[in-house]
Parts: sequence; C-alpha cells; structure tokens
Amino acid sequence: MTDLLKIPVTIVTGFLGAGKTTLISHLIRNAGGKRLAVIVNEFGTLGVDGDILKGCAIPDCPAENVIELANGCICCTVADDFIPTVETLLALDPRPDHILIETSGLALPKPLLKAFDWPAIRSRITVDGVIALADAEAVAAGRFAPDLAAVDAQRAADPSVDHETPLSEVFEDQLACADMVLLTKVDLAGPDGVAAARAVIAAESARPLPVVELVDGVVDPRVILGLGAAAENDIAARPSHHDGEDDHEHDDFNSIVVELDDVSTPADLTTRIERLATEYAILRVKGYAAVAGKPMRLLVQAVGARVRTQYDRPWRGDERRVTQLVVIAERGHIDTPAITAALAG
Repeated sequence: MTDLLKIPVTIVTGFLGAGKTTLISHLIRNAGGKRLAVIVNEFGTLGVDGDILKGCAIPDCPAENVIELANGCICCTVADDFIPTVETLLALDPRPDHILIETSGLALPKPLLKAFDWPAIRSRITVDGVIALADAEAVAAGRFAPDLAAVDAQRAADPSVDHETPLSEVFEDQLACADMVLLTKVDLAGPDGVAAARAVIAAESARPLPVVELVDGVVDPRVILGLGAAAENDIAARPSHHDGEDDHEHDDFNSIVVELDDVSTPADLTTRIERLATEYAILRVKGYAAVAGKPMRLLVQAVGARVRTQYDRPWRGDERRVTQLVVIAERGHIDTPAITAALAG
C-alpha cells in the first residue's frame, strides 16, 4: 500500500453479546497476509474485549496493533480519543493494510461515521464497510425490534410505557447504517429461528441488505473485507432515530464493575449470573473470575441469562488474582449493593 491510497476501515457493530469480539478474533487469525489493526471501544472501565483480542495476536496483527478505548463512546470523544488513536495506527511501521473498529454494543454507528469526515483523517482512511452483527436467537424472540402487539399489551398494562425501548432503537440504527448483516449463533436459533430473524431484519432495514449466517464468528474474510462502500460519503442514505440531534446520549444504560474474591466453581458463578439476569433485568455480564484452587483465569461472557465460561490462560505473577465483572443494564436497574451481593452469593 502506498501513501496515496486510503487505508480501509471496517466498523463492526452489533448488540451486546452478538459476537463482535469472536468475529474479529477469527479475522485476526485468518487475515490472509493482510496486516490488521484493531480499535476496541468498551462500555465500562474494565477492558475485557481488548484483552481477548490482544491474547490472540499474531505477526499480521501484533498486540501493539490492538488499541482499546474505554473512556466512553469514541464518537463522543472524537478529538480526544478517536483521532489520536487513528493517527497512532497510521504512524505504525509497517502501516496496517486494514483497520477494524469494534464498537460498544450500545453505540450508535452513524455518529462514528461522521467522525471520518474530520480533515485530519479524511484523506487518509475510508470506511470500507459497516458490518452489523445480530444474534439470531435473540432477534427471533423479538427482543431488539418493535413488536406492535407486545407494545400495545405493555401500554395497556403500564400507562407509563409510551415509546419503544432504547434497545430496539439501537438495533434499528445499527441495521440502518449497515452494508451487511452477519446473523450469528444460528446453531442456537435453529431453522425456524433463523427464518424469523431474517424476516425481522428485512422488515426493519431501511434498504435491502445481504445477510450472512455464521457460527462462532467463522466467515471467509473476503466476504466482509474489501466492500469498498466509502460509507462516509453515503451518510444521508443511512437514516437514524437520532438524525437532527446535535449529539446522542448513553444515559439509557449504566454499568458497574463488581470485584469479588475467588468463586467456588464456574457452575456456581453461572447460577448466580442467571439469577441476576432474571431478578434485576441485567443485559450483560463480562469479565474474569478467579476460581478457588485453579491456576487458570476464567473468562466470563453472559447475555441475559445465557452464560458462557472458559479458562483462557494462567494468572500472571504480576497481576492481582481477583474476580472482576462488568455488569451492564438499562438505567434504573443498577442497584450496586444488591447486584454485588447477588454475585457474591
């Protein structure tokens, strides 16, 4: 690549737990000789996704090419965080062939697209494509798209409910901004669930979008890299619920970091998280746990009451052996003492 060519950037968006980190991990390992760089935008102060990606770094995407931004949505901190980070990646020697940006699951992608119009970077990078990941099982269940019958029933039961939930708006904005949808976890949804999810996506998309089904983030990189969309030049064709607003807020959501001592077993922690999701309407739990008597660190990823755990690596001698979990919920559902007590058992 010469200095006369813009470096392509792929924005990977999608709801909490849709599989963004899993997808990018796969792309890193199967880059086909492309030198990749990654920007990870976390929600909350504990960097889980960035640590996962740095752990799978290879020569074509070394750890120094993975940069984590945990100070809020990058589209809200363009001058302070986003522009300097992009400039850092562009200054690498050798320069990356392609940059991947993993947005927070709560981020609206359109304001990020607008950031690419900044003079400092517009002539040097281009948005190759916006990829929206959608959890097939969750979409089929109607969690992230409007369900008029359900909304009407909710209105009847609770007069204070008179609009769509913030979650559905985030989902619709991600679809509206996308060049392609990756339908994830199709093995969990089954054929009927996949068909239902496809129908929801088709109904809620502002324009026809290609939909690709995948499991465990496995997809040929040639399918999603090299789209040449130049999406920063096509912003008007990507409508948003927030068009016309000067900025956007993330006050609909909140997160806390819960720190605990060793947990007894992975199964016991899983049970606590499942109960937490049911009793406190928790959207997401992610982090690391120290398991009593085990030298390995336990990676924890939960979407609602669906919990996955696995040992990812031994605890290092220079780090604290402690359980740290990020808990994300809609505002009004964060009761820190109660959540901490529930996780502590």
